[in-house]
Amino acid sequence: MNEQRIKRMKDLPSTHLLGTGTPMCSGCGALEALHQIYDILGEKTVFVNAAGCMTLLSVYPFTPFRGSWLYTAMAAAPAGAQGVRDALDILLQRGRIPRSDNLDVVVLTGDGSAYGMGMSATSGAMDRKLDFLYICYDNEGYGNTGQQYSSATPHAARTSTGRSYPGYKKDLFGIWAAHDPAYVATVIGSEPLDLARKNEKARDMGGPRMIIALSPCPTGWDYDPQESANIGKLAVKTGIWPLKEYINGQVVHTRIPRERPPVEEYLRLQGRFSHLFKPETDPGLIAEIQARVDSYWDKVV
Repeated sequence: MNEQRIKRMKDLPSTHLLGTGTPMCSGCGALEALHQIYDILGEKTVFVNAAGCMTLLSVYPFTPFRGSWLYTAMAAAPAGAQGVRDALDILLQRGRIPRSDNLDVVVLTGDGSAYGMGMSATSGAMDRKLDFLYICYDNEGYGNTGQQYSSATPHAARTSTGRSYPGYKKDLFGIWAAHDPAYVATVIGSEPLDLARKNEKARDMGGPRMIIALSPCPTGWDYDPQESANIGKLAVKTGIWPLKEYINGQVVHTRIPRERPPVEEYLRLQGRFSHLFKPETDPGLIAEIQARVDSYWDKVV
């Protein structure tokens, strides 16, 4: 890194926004959500960041996090969080650090880790009732390596590993909730009030707390970056992405779209679904996607 760049980074004010000036994709839905989450959590945090898109925020020897930051392999973030939390607790118990120096331990991963590679470590951390917050930015594929399909990829989406994904998106919310942690919630950056309320709630709790943020990805989903907020809002309005939380053993939907636009409005904006409309429309597959969404909400309302 050249000396001028180092000087510019050193001269940044302490209130410098997370991610500003870092080499992230325009319109990144994950960064949109993380900006808002970090505004709520603040600098008294240590982020345990598994390999993925958000590790690109760090440019050695600096990170944009005003608190602490730790890099781990893709599957190891919850195990890393256990070590950090245990170390902090021991230092507090022995009086080596004052209570005012305690940090909140936050895991940050993409869907490749949360839905797949890190599932076992996350399950173990929840079983041990680890006091941590887990944030998954879900861009529905391995976005950092070319948008290969992951367990979060939706049915019929095109990825770099296939024209039309034959599988179905895994229900990570349900899997996490089955562990009965302190809290599980879904959020999206384009719904900031809902996101803020849920993250404030999670921040003020103890035990395992889990947040899944749907993260529209212009490069992986193939759309104009200026459409990110619109696509996020349509994900909620069409019912594709339910906003909900699990707390005290109950699932509560924090936004119920009473009049849902057809899912086609959401799909048409993304190149990863263009094969459903060109060269000819595939009404059967579009209807199947719509039916699955309708079936979900029929059970809710």
